[in-house]
Amino acid sequence: MNTKTTKAIPKAIKGYWSNGRFVKPEEIALEEVGPPSKTQLKAEADEKQALGEALLTLRADLMARLDLPDKLRDAIADAKKITNFEGKRRQMQFIGKLMRPLDPEPIREAINEQLNGSADLTLALHLAEQWRDKLIADDAALGTWLSEHPDTDSQQLRALIRQARKDAKPEKPGEAARHGKSYREIFQLVRQGLAQGPDEAAEPQDE
Repeated sequence: MNTKTTKAIPKAIKGYWSNGRFVKPEEIALEEVGPPSKTQLKAEADEKQALGEALLTLRADLMARLDLPDKLRDAIADAKKITNFEGKRRQMQFIGKLMRPLDPEPIREAINEQLNGSADLTLALHLAEQWRDKLIADDAALGTWLSEHPDTDSQQLRALIRQARKDAKPEKPGEAARHGKSYREIFQLVRQGLAQGPDEAAEPQDE
């Protein structure tokens, strides 16, 4: 009995020939990528108009850091003076138009800083909270702090730590720890020390 061997038929590869070269599907996809759609353009325009509206409430120091065109700055100043609803709406549309060629990222960062504070400020507050909690919880932390910040009034800090520990003791078993005035004063003292000291970025280390 004769057996015939059947050759596997290769699967057809999608694509096409162009100028003597076979173009694969992934290359087709790249070629099909065109300019932004009308929906994308509309979304970008809407975002920039919203950023323009937010600029009306931006602090002067943050506004000064932005390299905005004079025409846009004047338009923002004029918008702040307009009280008529329709006039304000038209002015905001004009501001949105002036915003279109601008890079929105620096404006987003300035608005975010006004809403949430700068990253540096957030880090400084976080480190101050860490040091405060460590000083209250661990006697060894005081020595570390004083070695890094020798200008600290050590007697004042020791007194605040003692008082903060007394305040934290609950009056009744099972009650949550309380935080009094000394707790807040330690935070302020530590925050000032971090701002003045050479090792302001150093975190308290566990012993």
